[in-house]
Amino acid sequence: MERAVFFDLEGPLSPQDNAYEVLSCVENGDKIFEILSRYDDIISLEGREGYEAGDTLALIVPFLVAHGISEEDIIRVSGQAPLTKGAKELVSWLKSDGWQVFIISTSYEQHAFNIGAKLGVEPENIFCTRLDLNGLRRRLDDEILSLVRRVEKEILGLHGAASGEESIVERLDSFFFEELPKHGYDFLELRVVGGRRKVEAMLNAAEKSGARLEDCIAVGDSITDQKMLDEARKRAISVVFNGNEYAVPFASVGLATIDLRFLHVVCEAFARGGVNEVKSVAEEWERRINAAQPPTTLPTPQENFLQSFEDLLTERLASSVKNGELEVAGDWRPQLHWLEGADARRREEVIRIHKSFRMHLRGAAAKLG
Repeated sequence: MERAVFFDLEGPLSPQDNAYEVLSCVENGDKIFEILSRYDDIISLEGREGYEAGDTLALIVPFLVAHGISEEDIIRVSGQAPLTKGAKELVSWLKSDGWQVFIISTSYEQHAFNIGAKLGVEPENIFCTRLDLNGLRRRLDDEILSLVRRVEKEILGLHGAASGEESIVERLDSFFFEELPKHGYDFLELRVVGGRRKVEAMLNAAEKSGARLEDCIAVGDSITDQKMLDEARKRAISVVFNGNEYAVPFASVGLATIDLRFLHVVCEAFARGGVNEVKSVAEEWERRINAAQPPTTLPTPQENFLQSFEDLLTERLASSVKNGELEVAGDWRPQLHWLEGADARRREEVIRIHKSFRMHLRGAAAKLG
């Protein structure tokens, strides 16, 4: 039987939001990105026609060009991006177990292919956003760039004001949907792989792998993954990894951890017994996490953890814990939650847990939708 895993990139595989870091190289670039990211959240949730969650990467292009940022800058910043702890090992484990591994990401191709190469994921198994920044630079003339700079000053001036968000949305609506088109530039021509396009990519990847979607797992963490997580949940299993409030409600199971290797528990349970086995393992894991810890004289956190969880771990994970390779003590013990049928109160509690892990791993990028 063919099986495949579809990973979002930024969050699950690398903590760095590369576009955020690229724009942050210029003065006030971090604030500009945060404003545009919030605008993306707002119009995505309202269901703006033709717009998909994650189109932030289309919104920022005029600002990249206005500040002289190049594709080489994107590659340079990507070169500094760390991998999520355990990501490379997990990809290797999954491949040796017979899983096909895909990346489905809003990320620009310059970043996605770099991270894929570090992980050992083949370029043909990476679905991401194609960006020809040099070509776009030729299309954005001086008149447009002057408009971009003026709008930038305006939204920065409104940022943080009492009625700032409403005014910013109004100004950006005019800029992106009226003024730029009048100058012959439609920012949505850049097809960012987010929202429904992630679902399309997932279906294409499943067909490419020869696997039924019912035998696949999707992994994501943010608003751009909502539709992919929801579609995978309807057909098989979706996992939210250190997710935010936009992603947690759309997953089958939640994994909060600082080491991606713990996803191997979910993958092996799914291969062994399908959705019901994952549910059983996740519920038992949570029960043990919440149980009062018995007195113990075992000398190390690893031995204490193995005492409670070894029968739920995969063989490779147990070996990694014994070797002291994984952090399993205190606030960063890995947590699993079964989310199907969860009410609002339970979702809020899981979101609270995930946000603490998310902030720990991703820093400033954690606050982006």
